[in-house]
Amino acid sequence: MSLFKAASTISVLTLASRVTGLLREFLIAAAFGASAMTDAFNVAFRIPNLFRRLFAEGAFSQAFVPALAHSKERDGEEATKRLIDSVATILAWTLLLTCAIGVVAAPLLVYALASGFKKDPHAFDVAVTLTRFMFPYIGFMSLVALAAGVLNTWKRFAVPAATPVLLNICMILAAWLLAPWLEQQGIEPIFAMAVGVMAGGVLQLAVQIPALARLGLFPRVGLAWSSVRTAWNDPGMRGVLRTMAPALLGVGVAQISLLINTQIASWLPQGSVSWLSYADRLMEFPTAMLGVALGAVLMPQLASARATNDTERYSAMLDWGLRLVLLLSVPSAVALLVFSKPLVATLFHYGAFQDNDVRQVSLALAGYGIGLLGLVAIKVLAPGFYASRDMRTPVRIAIVVLVLTQLMNIALVPWLRHAGLALSIGLGALINAGWLLVGLIRRGSYSPSAGWGLFALQVFAATALLGVFLTWGANSFPWVQWRAEPWLRAGAMAGMLAASAAIYFLALALAGVRLRQFVTR
Repeated sequence: MSLFKAASTISVLTLASRVTGLLREFLIAAAFGASAMTDAFNVAFRIPNLFRRLFAEGAFSQAFVPALAHSKERDGEEATKRLIDSVATILAWTLLLTCAIGVVAAPLLVYALASGFKKDPHAFDVAVTLTRFMFPYIGFMSLVALAAGVLNTWKRFAVPAATPVLLNICMILAAWLLAPWLEQQGIEPIFAMAVGVMAGGVLQLAVQIPALARLGLFPRVGLAWSSVRTAWNDPGMRGVLRTMAPALLGVGVAQISLLINTQIASWLPQGSVSWLSYADRLMEFPTAMLGVALGAVLMPQLASARATNDTERYSAMLDWGLRLVLLLSVPSAVALLVFSKPLVATLFHYGAFQDNDVRQVSLALAGYGIGLLGLVAIKVLAPGFYASRDMRTPVRIAIVVLVLTQLMNIALVPWLRHAGLALSIGLGALINAGWLLVGLIRRGSYSPSAGWGLFALQVFAATALLGVFLTWGANSFPWVQWRAEPWLRAGAMAGMLAASAAIYFLALALAGVRLRQFVTR
């Protein structure tokens, strides 16, 4: 399977995930708005997701996938299967212990993430209960990440990319059917969302099992102490742990930044946590469809190229990924900057979601949009280091960027409030991506191919034309006032998006960009 075809497969399935995710957020926004209960759910859901970055797609995947690709390339099938079994055993027992501690320590975790909730004891208590119910979600998702690492290394991209749809479907059903029923029973309806989260975690893990079984790679988790000790002493497992240690620090830095930002948001006006969360959901469209898809495809392939010392192929894959990032991230960033209010109004402005919520989410979305290019580029550049088993360089960069981000928060939050938090993250991502790029070039791992200057000029020229059209569209229609005419607003949005895509790609073609090059590379 070609890189473009693999990335396209993941992007299409990710699009399905993000569309269902937007439907999920639409229902949550209509049912709960940006209220204290929504803030409580967002904080509680963020806690298991924070730990998931450690045991799932964060540090664990960064260490496991290169080790797995290296073993597959050099050590043979039997040793690779043994590595999978050992890693699965240690991961499963670690998760069991972590989930037990997390359920008991839920009040401390909520306070650590959002001490501002103490202003509203009911919201704090609800957040604690939701955290206890949803904390085991990290166990399911971390095992999903293990399965995804195996499947992606064997170039089976479809199942891992499609599984997030199941979480969204479960949460949609919870918001649509279960929440009203709980309200009728006199129970806080936001608890329905926790049920949806847990059901989604179970289903996501369940669909991985047949895919692994077909490859003969379904891991055997050791239950006896002797099996755990054998897995711990496995050389491959020790290699993963050695690589994972600095990766944990790097991911921990990112999570510290998230924790600080959530703490600050919890002390800002009510709804700030939710405004940031809604904006983040919209940001997941371009970051997941571009960054996550490219990262999932490139990581095992870059690791394989490193294992065989094929430096030319390694550099060419990075170059292909970065050109695709520029081609699609720059126009997306401009759209988020100048067209944020129409997007937010069309997607969320229903039910309990008020006009002021539209304005506040739009501000946060614009702040994120400034850093979109960096947020997506990191997903391509960081695997360039991870594939070489260099975790320390991205960690050092992340630590410095964390400090810079918080210094920007000091300057921006008093002025822009929650939007300042989003802007600081965006600017920090640009600094991070630029630093990673310079590092890869200086060490000789990446040599930009010819024609970058002309290509960038073509992209920026087409984007400028797109920006003019979107600015006109944002100011020519009463997007917020169309609340009572949702179908008219949705139709206008569909027309704007279709026209935007046509304008941008036609402008690229007239400027001389051959899109076929991204398919044939």
